[in-house]
Amino acid sequence: MPDRSRPGRIVPAPEHFVSADLRQQIGRHGIDSRRRDLLRGSFLAAAGATAAAVGLVKPARAATGNATASTTTSTATHTAADGDPAILKPQPWATSLGQPVAARPYGQPSSHETALVRRESPGLTRVSAASVSFAPLQGLFGIITPNGLHFERHHQGWHDIDPTRHRLMINGLVQAPRVYTMDELMRLPSVSRMHFIECGANTGMEWGNVAVPTVQYTHGMLSCCEFTGVPLRVLLDDAGADQRRGRYLLAEGGDGSAMTRTIPMELADEIIVAWGMNGEMLRPENGYPLRLVVPGVQGVSWVKWLRRLELGDRPWNTKDETLHYVDMMPDGMLRQYTSIQECKSVITTPSGGQRLTGKGFYNVSGLAWSGRGKVRRVDVSVDGGRNWRTARLETPVLSKCLTRFNLDWVWDGSPAILQSRAIDETGYVQPTIAQLRAVRGTRSIYHNNAIQSWLVAASGEVSNVQVR
Repeated sequence: MPDRSRPGRIVPAPEHFVSADLRQQIGRHGIDSRRRDLLRGSFLAAAGATAAAVGLVKPARAATGNATASTTTSTATHTAADGDPAILKPQPWATSLGQPVAARPYGQPSSHETALVRRESPGLTRVSAASVSFAPLQGLFGIITPNGLHFERHHQGWHDIDPTRHRLMINGLVQAPRVYTMDELMRLPSVSRMHFIECGANTGMEWGNVAVPTVQYTHGMLSCCEFTGVPLRVLLDDAGADQRRGRYLLAEGGDGSAMTRTIPMELADEIIVAWGMNGEMLRPENGYPLRLVVPGVQGVSWVKWLRRLELGDRPWNTKDETLHYVDMMPDGMLRQYTSIQECKSVITTPSGGQRLTGKGFYNVSGLAWSGRGKVRRVDVSVDGGRNWRTARLETPVLSKCLTRFNLDWVWDGSPAILQSRAIDETGYVQPTIAQLRAVRGTRSIYHNNAIQSWLVAASGEVSNVQVR
């Protein structure tokens, strides 16, 4: 058993590591290698300022594998013998009347938890309406993403659509085309299931080299929720779908980008036409009042503000299936319709931008998922992949859903490289970045499921690195 008598403490990553001036400059001119270096420098400076502000560590410097001198300073701790006033003296909240019930008709986070929010990556796109906000994976527990922290990816911004005016059409190779109101849909038989959703471009900035510092930006286009809605098969049966000729489904969104995606009918049995998320109606930025849920498939196929489903006998080859969300291969050819999100994992604590304050016991924790079913095992390495230990999987372990894993680790203060490697129920093993590049090259954007590496320097700083 690991020695837990000396538990370590982790300093969170700084949330605001880009100055307002730099953010404005990037917004005007986009991002290039020079500005990327500025971003990295800004992050390291912010890390030092954050750590110094809480009085735990000296200002940060760039972490390297050769770091030997620790910058950790001792912190004052109280034992029972010291007489900690926080436990011995009555606190204000113990001597006064609290807030009444329903003071906030819709519950809000504590005022002490304001830093954990979705964040946009500066310079990722020129227009915020066609951009991404990343989920703060480093601060989440369990596997469920709260609705207010679910990542966003839009192609022309989001709208708060009046549900009384929204309609869903079913047409194409069906005997009786249908148009449903929301009330009509919500009267049909419904199901609730938990699934992850991952953007096909998640971790896409890491194909060429290390690009961003924290797990929020490397892997934050990922969320997991309980979705509620009507099974697609119910709607197809109601419309009299041609089961013999109907091989593909076209899903069309109701926003200004008119996002359309081809979905093979082999996936139809698991698809949900959803209006609910985590026990309440969808949020507008997540497709209110209606979106498609396609378990295991990249998020772009989970069409938001869903207005039409057309059954056909061949793929539609729409704009976002031919120019975007395709895999650039080493020979310059584009590979289409690789929509399944392969087995993947990432350590969320400790992770980039955080700092270990001293030697001792740490709980290494992270997330694993597979678009082909359940996660069977997760291995963790603290030496860059030379040796592996099997992590504990928290239950429930569900198909096409996030799985939380944990591993006990006693840090001895020397540099370490943390990695996780997931294996799903099909036997697929998460690849290294070198293995992935050998097949896919370095010019891709989408479907990067490579093993993520975090360097823990002797100073305790944790940074994003690539092991080749």
